[in-house]
Amino acid sequence: MRPFWDLLYHAGADVVINGHDHNYERFAPQDPEGREDPTHGIREFVVGSGGKNSHRAVGIAKPNSEVRNGDTFGVLKLTLHPRGYDWEFVPEAGKTFTDKGGDSCH
Repeated sequence: MRPFWDLLYHAGADVVINGHDHNYERFAPQDPEGREDPTHGIREFVVGSGGKNSHRAVGIAKPNSEVRNGDTFGVLKLTLHPRGYDWEFVPEAGKTFTDKGGDSCH
């Protein structure tokens, strides 16, 4: 996957969304080597919380992990703007975990 991340980084991508794990995690903008990069980095969301009947345990946090949750089903709502974006994790009815924020584009 490293060549893919290199291409996205050099093309100026702002956000990547993955769903490979059955949990939710948001990372700070980072370079392809996983180093924090608030100026040119890619913010990653892992959103595999859409309704499979089990969650995967959230292991040890990797560098730049900002928010993690492994026990709430829900979806990620992205609102795109001309120069930025907002995100909000919308949990299933009856759950309280949420995550929301926004950032500007490069």
